[in-house]
Amino acid sequence: MGSDDAPAGRRSKVERLVAAYGLEEMGDRLVDSWTGSNGSRTSLRDLADEFNRALLRSAMRRADRNPTEHAVADAYETLTDDDVSEGRKAEMRNDLARAGVDVDALADDFVSHQAVHTYLTEVREAAPPDSPSDPVDTDVETLQRLLGRTTTVTEGTLDRHRDADRITLGEFDVFLDARVLCHDCGADRDAVSLLRQGGCACDPDDDAR
Repeated sequence: MGSDDAPAGRRSKVERLVAAYGLEEMGDRLVDSWTGSNGSRTSLRDLADEFNRALLRSAMRRADRNPTEHAVADAYETLTDDDVSEGRKAEMRNDLARAGVDVDALADDFVSHQAVHTYLTEVREAAPPDSPSDPVDTDVETLQRLLGRTTTVTEGTLDRHRDADRITLGEFDVFLDARVLCHDCGADRDAVSLLRQGGCACDPDDDAR
């Protein structure tokens, strides 16, 4: 397997950023997550988001900030999500700039999933496993990542407004669940359990009658 030590002139964008931001451990993590050697595979788009959050975290730490994971996730979501208003994006950029983060340079450093693919296949010579994953397991993992991401963003948003004295809130937990109500049998279950348990109590033969 390739290494991150190729000559500087031939380095991919991900390689250069790994060195520039001191993220040497990210190389192996990207490979393990994409190939599934750690038990489950992660998509290239999710890996690009993970790498970009690592860049943001490193930039915030270099600016003498000690961000929580919630703060990093909230800042990244705000900067990159198309559904976030321009006013909110500007507020976040100003907050980071006042803290000493070069936001324009950071945004230029953010990588795409294509850049991650180039790094994994051409630099690290990695390949995903040949055997396809169970489609139900794959979709369960996707749902869990989405729910986890939404939970993290919600926690970060509440933390930020509490820390700025915009809201009053003590220690808290955020619970997020995607529930499914079957109109035929009345089953009320969360989507992940429904998938893992093979559905609800409806009789599949009823549809054939």
